[in-house]
Amino acid sequence: MTRDYSISIYHDTRRIKANGKFPVKLRVFIHSTRQQKLYPTSFEFTKDEFKSVWEAVKPRGENKDIQMKLRAIETHALEIADKITSFTLEEFETALFKKRKANKNDVAEFYSMAIELYKKNNQINTAFNYKQSITSLMEFHAKNDLMFSQITPQWLRDYERYMVDVKSKSRTTVGIYLRPLRAIFNTAISTKVISEESYPFGKRKYTIPAPKSTKKALSKEQLKVLFETEPKTPEQQKAKAFWFFSYSCNGMNFKDICLLQYKDIDGDILQFRRAKTTKTNSSQAPVFVYLNDFTKSVIDLYGNTNKTPNQYVFSIVDHTANQEEIHRQLRNFIRFLNQHFGQFAKDVGIAEHVSTYWARHSFATQAIRNGASMEYVSEALSHSNLTTTRNYFAGFEDEKKKEISNKMMEF
Repeated sequence: MTRDYSISIYHDTRRIKANGKFPVKLRVFIHSTRQQKLYPTSFEFTKDEFKSVWEAVKPRGENKDIQMKLRAIETHALEIADKITSFTLEEFETALFKKRKANKNDVAEFYSMAIELYKKNNQINTAFNYKQSITSLMEFHAKNDLMFSQITPQWLRDYERYMVDVKSKSRTTVGIYLRPLRAIFNTAISTKVISEESYPFGKRKYTIPAPKSTKKALSKEQLKVLFETEPKTPEQQKAKAFWFFSYSCNGMNFKDICLLQYKDIDGDILQFRRAKTTKTNSSQAPVFVYLNDFTKSVIDLYGNTNKTPNQYVFSIVDHTANQEEIHRQLRNFIRFLNQHFGQFAKDVGIAEHVSTYWARHSFATQAIRNGASMEYVSEALSHSNLTTTRNYFAGFEDEKKKEISNKMMEF
């Protein structure tokens, strides 16, 4: 069969991203009409990384796994295209995203396509966030269809007031729900479904509320009280153990804790790659953590007795579950920790609403206050830049500032 189209993986180097990388896209080209369309994937690389992953004949290690994922995307698209009797980009998109026959200006349809794509790429948390976003928007809209033309700056301001005044949500939550909508608008504009004039965001239009830069770090005294106080219940004891496990392991993300395998442990060293960056950064260096007596005791107490290399260290998620089920299990575990550790913190007299998020920030803050450099902490947290690390630091306490000030005259 002679195809009038070609489908390939394409490194879009037209515009560099803030992290120094370029997005990888699925390119569809129709030879007879010279039409081309690019569809987003979850991958992004530098030029050298792309050569190592995609252009290498026999990539090794993680590069081999990523190349297989990219080939799966390409193969899936070709299989869909080959089933279309008379190939057009519109028919291809309909089949690729399995979208309903509906008005192409329907915002919910674009959300549906995005959610489907994120699920295919195993970006379950992003798909979940998009689902929450469109559910909230449609609840406010209170109609079956929501068109791009209906979303104006005033519509967005009304939505914000509705969320804050009626739903009692914070403006941070409003921002979380509206950022996916902004991305949907950008996709609709790039695919020429709507014009740039329809874009309701930006200067002199509507500005999405920025998240509050609240420093979620506990003081040395608060950490001491929490660590030395005996919890009232087994649930609080477990929550305390995992919270301080995260804190002691360089502020390790709780998803990474849940996905730890015994092959990641080599004596006193824990080595792993962050789940958050694995999909988009093949060159991300592994994170090294030195296990101390406390973290070893948590593994001994709560770890699996089956210590085969591929076995999860902790029985939090099911080894045989699909990505959506794993995402649900992770959310349930974090909800459990926040409920019981939050109550434990309240019991010892801490007024702040302490959650799992505070463990990572508390590690960064205490490490810097104890003399660690910003560069060291950035590496420990596996941050790509120092700006992100600075946002984790809650600053120096008053006594430290006074000490520094007094020493300034000690010549």
